[in-house]
Amino acid sequence: MFDVAVIDDPAAAEVTLDPVRSALLAALAEPGSASSLAEVVGLPRQKVNYHLRALEKHGLVELVEERRKGNCTERVLRATAASYVISPAALSAVAPDPSKSPDQLSARWLLALAARLVRELGQLIAGATAAKQRLATYASDAEITFATAADRAAFAGELQDVVADLVRKYHTEDAPNGRKHRFIVALHPSPKPQHDR
Repeated sequence: MFDVAVIDDPAAAEVTLDPVRSALLAALAEPGSASSLAEVVGLPRQKVNYHLRALEKHGLVELVEERRKGNCTERVLRATAASYVISPAALSAVAPDPSKSPDQLSARWLLALAARLVRELGQLIAGATAAKQRLATYASDAEITFATAADRAAFAGELQDVVADLVRKYHTEDAPNGRKHRFIVALHPSPKPQHDR
């Protein structure tokens, strides 16, 4: 089971958006059968089987084992990932394109960058998984409290200068064996906890 899987197929994305199927995926973090899951979602076993077949068809659940129970064979399944992210590729006709409005101070442009990041990482993870290779990535995450908006602006300016210096230092446009990497630095206010809203 993967920690996170990216869904880029529109039909698979549609399947996961059904509340019953979403609940089944969550319950299948641990292996289960239609009988055991029927109690969890409050549906008859036959209806649970119907939903499980739809999830299995799109590779969202996988068979763990089959058990003989009297005259029946009980299928035990589990989710293929602990959590899922739907890629903007699933909505390709309306997926955001950061190149259409590159405004570094726009929250919507930042969202378009994040959408592109999810789409590209989904493709890279799928390729690396198929090739049975690791994917070299790096991420940094920090939360900063600024005393004033001026401090935030000063921080963003200094960060931009440092990043530009690093890019100039390490970027080699015509390296014969070089591989391009995308680098994104984002700064946004932290959302307030749910109970504060």
